[in-house]
Amino acid sequence: MTRVAQFMAVSPERFRDDWREAFPGAPTPEQPPLPRRATAGSAGYDFHAPAAFRLEPGDSIRIPTGVRARIAEGWVLMLFPRSGLGFKYRLQLNNTVGIVDADYFGARNEGHIFIKLTNAGDRALSVEAGEAFAQGIFLPFGITEDDDAAGERTGGFGSTSAKQ
Repeated sequence: MTRVAQFMAVSPERFRDDWREAFPGAPTPEQPPLPRRATAGSAGYDFHAPAAFRLEPGDSIRIPTGVRARIAEGWVLMLFPRSGLGFKYRLQLNNTVGIVDADYFGARNEGHIFIKLTNAGDRALSVEAGEAFAQGIFLPFGITEDDDAAGERTGGFGSTSAKQ
């Protein structure tokens, strides 16, 4: 296997501030453990819920994970719901597949990875604190022969959108 990344915790202050913004008035939980693979043959690194949550059908939640990833050039981290939750509850990421670029690590928010989920199914979903709810997979990517991108990331979500 090629080793291409390292998960790290964001600073406690970043986690606390982002948690308070996402869940005003809720107590800030302990940061969850860093993502890990469940077995030697697993492709996905499990992300764990910092706190318990419940999603009724049609409900969404935006979860600060407390995690950042230093990723080698030429690789990307793609985020998905855990397979079983997608199958049983139609749990889905709001942006279909989360994309974490290598340069997100240096963003103003410390590269804090958020995961926004929606229960698109017809029954309630409950996730306990510490339970795996999403997974990340590292994949290589290529660029075109005439690529001349020279911009630099400063922010998070949508910060690389082209202004027209």
